[in-house]
Amino acid sequence: MRTTSVGAFKIATKGPGDVSGLMNLIGSGAIEPSSILAILGKTEGNGGVNDFTREYAVAALCTALAPKLELTPEEVEQRIAFVMSGGTEGVLSPHLTVFTRQEIQQRPAGISGKRLSIGMAQTRDFLPEELGRSAQITETAKAVKAAMADAGITDTNDVHFVQIKCPLLTSERVEAASARGNKTATISAYSSMAYSRGASALGVAVALGEIAADIRDEDVLRRYDLFSKVASTSSGIELMHNVVIVLGNSESSASEFEIGHAVMSDAIDAAAVAEALSGVGLGAQAKPGRELVNIFAKAEASPDGAVRGFRHTMLEDTDISSTRHARAAVGGLIAGLAGTGAVYVSGGAEHQGPPGGGPVAVIARLS
Repeated sequence: MRTTSVGAFKIATKGPGDVSGLMNLIGSGAIEPSSILAILGKTEGNGGVNDFTREYAVAALCTALAPKLELTPEEVEQRIAFVMSGGTEGVLSPHLTVFTRQEIQQRPAGISGKRLSIGMAQTRDFLPEELGRSAQITETAKAVKAAMADAGITDTNDVHFVQIKCPLLTSERVEAASARGNKTATISAYSSMAYSRGASALGVAVALGEIAADIRDEDVLRRYDLFSKVASTSSGIELMHNVVIVLGNSESSASEFEIGHAVMSDAIDAAAVAEALSGVGLGAQAKPGRELVNIFAKAEASPDGAVRGFRHTMLEDTDISSTRHARAAVGGLIAGLAGTGAVYVSGGAEHQGPPGGGPVAVIARLS
């Protein structure tokens, strides 16, 4: 089995088109452009269908990296996995997390145990009528297994976070399906984001054995007892396939980093965040020499309209989307415990953790 060295770098941004922080790290030699495998970002858009800050950020990054890699911007986008999550409500701060991976001859002395590993895979392009349905679930499950293999992870228990960028429907895509005599899961572009996120999350759950494989189309967004404890899915207009990034720990990695996770039962589950922090030696009982890199979490308004018995209005507010409420609430909770607002909190947790909750993963640098 090959030995890899995986790096994780968090970079603050001044706007969705700001690439200066990444360019500075490349210029200083801290990041080798050819080693960049994936970039996850939080942008200050609305997180909705018309959130073009995501596409803007990817375009800016591809344009900046193209000459460094001697590729066209379009080729850069094919080579590196870009996942931009719109919405930095409340105290959330726009930033990028850059993941690098290089093959090395052997583990350096002093590095033992399982360390941070990353793998990537993609599904085929989906037809509009396949989004939110069993085809998306099945193809996503295949891609998750391929990404695990790419990461050198053989035990599903070593998978701590699976980030997926998935498509959504537009009126043109709905019309294209209709012209072929097919109906889509919904005709609403906004609702299609939830269908796509949910089906993608169920694909993760199937791949990791968290649920049985016999999922029906009608289970998506209905059977909320079916979910993954490590899936994080984000939908966008800029693609028609799923990009899958698996993060876990592996014996084949010689990384200076480690990842752990927990599952929030609701939007105010501080205990789960503390558990995820302590799982990598951070938090109240921090181990010497440990440093927080980033926290990744999903946020969602509980579908029953209450949190621990008290009514909330997130689902009834016609001025502000419930996903924006949830990101702000969960982002504030995690930021308070982590001591920083530069954390990756994504809204819309359909089938990603229990209803109203969601996974939370922490990456730490080890001394």
